[in-house]
Amino acid sequence: MPTKLHHLITAQLADRAESIALRHRDTAWSYAVLASEIEQLAAAWCDIGMKAGSRCAIYLPKLPQTVACSFAVSAADAIMVPINPVLKAEQLAHIVTDCGAEWLVTQRARLKALQAVLPSLPSLKHIVVIDGSDGLNVEGVELHDYMGLLRGRYNSLPLRAEPSDNEQLAAILYTSGSTGRPKGVMLTHRNMLLGAESVATYLQNSTEDRLLAVLPLSFDYGFSQLTTAFLVGAEVVLLEYLLPRDVLKAVEKYAITGLALVPPLWAQLAEMVWPPQQLRYFTNSGGHLSTTVLNKLREQMPKTTPYLMYGLTEAFRSTYLPPVMLDEKPGSMGLPIPGAKLWVVNEEGRECLPGEVGELVHAGELVAQGYWADAERSAERFRPLCGIQGVQANEGELAVWSGDKVYRDDDGLFYFVGRDDEMIKTSGYRVSPSELEETLQASDLLSEAVAFGVADELLGQKIVVAVATSHEEKVLQDYCRRQLPAYMQPAAWLLMQTLPRNANGKLDRSGIRSYYHSVQDVDRNG
Repeated sequence: MPTKLHHLITAQLADRAESIALRHRDTAWSYAVLASEIEQLAAAWCDIGMKAGSRCAIYLPKLPQTVACSFAVSAADAIMVPINPVLKAEQLAHIVTDCGAEWLVTQRARLKALQAVLPSLPSLKHIVVIDGSDGLNVEGVELHDYMGLLRGRYNSLPLRAEPSDNEQLAAILYTSGSTGRPKGVMLTHRNMLLGAESVATYLQNSTEDRLLAVLPLSFDYGFSQLTTAFLVGAEVVLLEYLLPRDVLKAVEKYAITGLALVPPLWAQLAEMVWPPQQLRYFTNSGGHLSTTVLNKLREQMPKTTPYLMYGLTEAFRSTYLPPVMLDEKPGSMGLPIPGAKLWVVNEEGRECLPGEVGELVHAGELVAQGYWADAERSAERFRPLCGIQGVQANEGELAVWSGDKVYRDDDGLFYFVGRDDEMIKTSGYRVSPSELEETLQASDLLSEAVAFGVADELLGQKIVVAVATSHEEKVLQDYCRRQLPAYMQPAAWLLMQTLPRNANGKLDRSGIRSYYHSVQDVDRNG
């Protein structure tokens, strides 16, 4: 078993050096080419100042260079911080500041778009530009040309040597919470490698597989397409799609065998005509896939095996529904994945009986190490497993309290009921209401804002924002388009003179939500 992320690639050199590891458009990279680029990058970075434990933010679309950089960070003993390429400058600034990133890898156009926030990032010392740094200048920061680093001569690193500690941090993945800005989930090499092994086991991945990477590599679900494929010596095709039909074209063009997506995209693809060539399997995570959509997909792809999964970044993946149980257990989250230990716990800290609703608690080797530099929120979410009455736990063993309400049936399968917090889960993303509200309030277009999610068959939840403002909806929409990525755009607005408050003087969030639904009912009933 590899002990660091980059060993997933170097482990394939003995038998599959010339096999394809990556495709992007018409370019193919073998495992040997990918390993060579990783080695050269890591050696260059170490020679020019990257230290063990340095945080390296990667702000790129899905490109072979993105993959090479991600695994080169591992080879340099540093910590990867992937940033969703759709995020705006202020959101990137929060992540870089929060984790104290000294390194940033990006493109020229993206760097120019960051000019306004760069002076506010004192931790940043090095920026690597993959498409050339000529003519660029950032005060107080060393700029490096990606191709120049590859052409240079540096002390080589022993990539094939086994490190002594796979408990080192490999990555910090930023995920939104129900309050405040995104928080960084700390994952060790062991966390990520065991996650890949677990998923590859139940998906039965092999060297014959060719996976289509559609999701952002900043998602654990997206990045795991790489780790799962590289673990078994399979091939990954990188795709930046504009329209759902682009996914279908890629499936046919590259003879894809495995496809991982989130519910909104599956809902769109279920309405399209699929190519006659069948996937071996497809997976869903990031939200519930409706029975209607699932049945349409199964009709379109009768020879394809569906895997429905549930997970959270803090524990990678928790459950999957074995395909043989799809019809027997409709709507179920399934069983624990290999390596996961799950309980349903009530408010008294006791394990629930079958059919009793409680909070899902996840323990085992896939559980993350907490939130970066946030002891308070870590203590809220990551708690000693011995806190569950009657559960035998190793000394110091932590579990993650998911915030999700579930129950378990008599056969041990889990079923989702709802969330404890106010998190909005839309298009496979988790959106923090507080982050959205803070962005809106910074506009001076309104005095108060309350954001919440409303059930939506296509998106999972759509974003609704109630605001106290004198401006028209279009003004607010235009501001959001400038400041927020597409998945954070409000789908509906509730414009009010003032927002109602409860007896404690706090904004009455539940009352606002109820008022929105009452307005919708009136509109529907005329």
